[in-house]
Amino acid sequence: MTAELVRGQNHTLTEVRLVIRISAGVPVLTGATLGDQGGKVHGPQWVAHPGAPALPGVEVSRQASTEHRLAVDLHALPEGVDRVDVFLALPTGPAVALRFGAVAAPHTAVEGAGGTELASYTLTGLDAETAVVALELYRKEAAWKVRAVGQGYAAGLAALLADQGLREAADLAAVVHEAAAHGPSRVLPAPSSMPAPHQMSAPGPSDPYAAAPYDTCTSGQDGTPAVSETAGPAPSFDTRNPYDAQAPGAGPREPGSRVDYTHPARRPHGTRPPASAAADDRPAQPVAGDAVGWSMEERLYNQVWGMFEDLARSTAAYRSAVEFADSRLDRELDEALTDPRGRLGTAGDAAREAAHARRTQLVDQARAVLDRDLAQLTAESEVVEPALPPAYARWDNPVWHGYDVPTEPPMAVRLGDLHLPESVPLRIPLLVRLPLERGLWLDSGPAAPDGFQDSAELRDLAVEAAVALAARLLAVHPAGDFAVQIIDAAGTAAAAFGPLTRSGVLAAPPAAGAAGVTQTLERLTRRVDLVQMALRGGAPESLPADVDTARQLLIVHDFPHGFDDRAVTRLRYLADEGPDVGVHLLLVADREDAAYGPLLDPLWRSLTRLTPLPDDHFADPWVGHAWTYEPSLVPAGSRIVPQVLAEVAKALAKRR
Repeated sequence: MTAELVRGQNHTLTEVRLVIRISAGVPVLTGATLGDQGGKVHGPQWVAHPGAPALPGVEVSRQASTEHRLAVDLHALPEGVDRVDVFLALPTGPAVALRFGAVAAPHTAVEGAGGTELASYTLTGLDAETAVVALELYRKEAAWKVRAVGQGYAAGLAALLADQGLREAADLAAVVHEAAAHGPSRVLPAPSSMPAPHQMSAPGPSDPYAAAPYDTCTSGQDGTPAVSETAGPAPSFDTRNPYDAQAPGAGPREPGSRVDYTHPARRPHGTRPPASAAADDRPAQPVAGDAVGWSMEERLYNQVWGMFEDLARSTAAYRSAVEFADSRLDRELDEALTDPRGRLGTAGDAAREAAHARRTQLVDQARAVLDRDLAQLTAESEVVEPALPPAYARWDNPVWHGYDVPTEPPMAVRLGDLHLPESVPLRIPLLVRLPLERGLWLDSGPAAPDGFQDSAELRDLAVEAAVALAARLLAVHPAGDFAVQIIDAAGTAAAAFGPLTRSGVLAAPPAAGAAGVTQTLERLTRRVDLVQMALRGGAPESLPADVDTARQLLIVHDFPHGFDDRAVTRLRYLADEGPDVGVHLLLVADREDAAYGPLLDPLWRSLTRLTPLPDDHFADPWVGHAWTYEPSLVPAGSRIVPQVLAEVAKALAKRR
């Protein structure tokens, strides 16, 4: 099945010999740049264009045309190349289109060696741009991926090449346009004839833009293993060109342009795309579910994580620009101090004021770009949030008022929201795939922000968050497919667990005292052991009748109260072995209360830490952000949880 990509989305490539087909309403010229892991192009010899159409692993057309076919062999790329950017540009001349916004949107398709279409992308939303990076092929660990970029440049091909680090961008752009105007057209061969890897040689002094020679021979493997990652590679920002600090894929460089969120394959029934931008100047509206997927649930899941990636990239670009502006300011102030002429009189003051003014200008420009991206993401969030299913929705979403017990389990569940300091009030749902691969830990102390200095109040709020999460998990699974058990050794949270106990959705009342702790852990440990043996023996139907095959969530309140050494060992066993066979932990605990020392360190590390209050503890290894997490709590005074649990209890009663 072809992956229909939208701007910023990526897709894993299952083949290494590719054909990239490009179609446009008017003649365009095409090319490709070869970059390192950071995306930098190290010279004109790393650019395939009409004047130098053949590089190791890449071959492009020699002339502007409405149809192009680029051949790519990822295994034949030179050593050190981790990114291939495919670009389009409008030819120069009096009889050509002046901007992409005045013509039909170009369409790109990535095909395998056998002609199977792997991914496609239509470059919608272009306006004043005359050059655009359409696609990016990049290496992520052992696999290659394709990303829909759609980043345009109103200043043309020279600006595009300069943004990739080429100092000779203007001269190279002129050579490209000249070659496209006079070069012969050519039909490129299928990728089976692409050359094998070879080191790229330096260009000769007589022709600085000539392609390096390479040898033709057979290449190696035809495929790479697919990976199941949603996040792309960490973006790299070239501080030598910081004046337009913008994340890759965030749109054109000039102000006034907009991102088109509408999916080309999901237009209103009976309508056709406009022939040009002049045919329909109304701003494009965001669309819920505007992502690839087999179902609306999967499309919404992918769209939410796409929003997360967009926000991460835009914020990283802004922070990179601010960091550059600060370093530049420090350098200029140091230069002013080291110049003896600037130490006396007004010359030094003027130099310092000018340096601060330049810093302010850079930061303001970067902030304007970030604000534009935040406005676009906010508009998308306002459309996506009301369309989310119960598993993804906030508790104040109207979807809960029409709740029915589902017949199929969801693919993910919402644990809360994430945001960055620069993005407030925009929040991205934290969706986690089901079944849960790790247990959860709701930290009930000890530090609390202003207004929650009472540790008892914070503990109550942690239990409230646990109840809301347990109610959500019960509600989004079919009746009988998910069960909740509670250990409250001291019985101090009986009132807080009231929504669960009063509704009748629990198979047994909360376990209290040391005896209750022991019995519950023994029962769940036995279940894990029996299911593991049955699965290893290939006979899952041979389980004893008293074994509950439903997935289990064990909520442990006020841990480690009531736990002896044996109980702690069993709890660690459940945390390690339980998720694979359907037993999951949710601890409500203050780590400072656990006096077991190093014995419990592996337990805490195995759990995903959540907090009952906003806390910036979610680390993002992709771009290094510290995201602030907020739990998904029920609005004060709302009766939605008892209403939903009552429906779950009715469905359970019918099954019994």
